[in-house]
Amino acid sequence: MTSAANVQKKSMTILIPEGLVPLATLNAVNDLVEKYGLQVYLSTAQNLRILNFKDEDEEAIKKALASVGAVFKGPGKFPLPRVCVGENYCKLGVVDTFALSKKITAKFGGRTGVKPKFKIAVSGCPASCAGTHTTDIGVKATRSGYEIYVGGKGGAIPRTGRRIAKGADEFKVLEVIERVVDFHDQHTTKKQRMSKVIDLPDFPYPEV
Repeated sequence: MTSAANVQKKSMTILIPEGLVPLATLNAVNDLVEKYGLQVYLSTAQNLRILNFKDEDEEAIKKALASVGAVFKGPGKFPLPRVCVGENYCKLGVVDTFALSKKITAKFGGRTGVKPKFKIAVSGCPASCAGTHTTDIGVKATRSGYEIYVGGKGGAIPRTGRRIAKGADEFKVLEVIERVVDFHDQHTTKKQRMSKVIDLPDFPYPEV
C-alpha cells in the first residue's frame, strides 16, 4: 500500500535559456510564491521548477507565468543546453557560452516530436564545469577549438562520454549535434539515453 508521503506530487518546469532568469519571470514567480505559498526549485538543468501548488490553482499559475513569456517544459521539445558562465564571467573561459547556447537553441529549438531523455551541455573551458563529459551531448571549448562528447551519463551506472570531434568550429558543432540527434531519433522508439545508441554499428562518428 502506498503511503500519502510517497505519492508523487505535481510540479511545473519553466524553461530558462542559458540559466538567465528574465526579470519579468522572476517578478511573476515571486508574486505567485507569495499568493499561493509555492516553492521554487533550481533544477540541475538550470530551469525553475514550481512546487507545492494545489490542483485547482495550476491553470491560474500557468496563465500568469505564460502572460510574461514563460515557456514550460513538455514532451517533444528540444532540450535547452546547460551552460557554464563562460569567458565573460570566468578567467578560465575561452568562449562565450551564452552565445553558443543561443545558436544551438535558435537552430534546433523549433524541432517538434523530439525523443526525450537526452541532454546537452556547453562548457567554456577544459575544466568542464557544465558537465560535458557526463552528458548525452557535451560541447567543451579549448584554445584549439571545440571538443564534442556523446553518450555521457550519471545515474546508478555512470559513463564518460566518447569524444567524437576536436578542433571544431561553431559550424561543425551545430552540424554534429544535428546529425547525432537525427541518428538518435531514427534509432529509438521511446525515451532513450544517447549512450544506448552510440555503440550501434552505423553510428556516424568514430572516437577521436
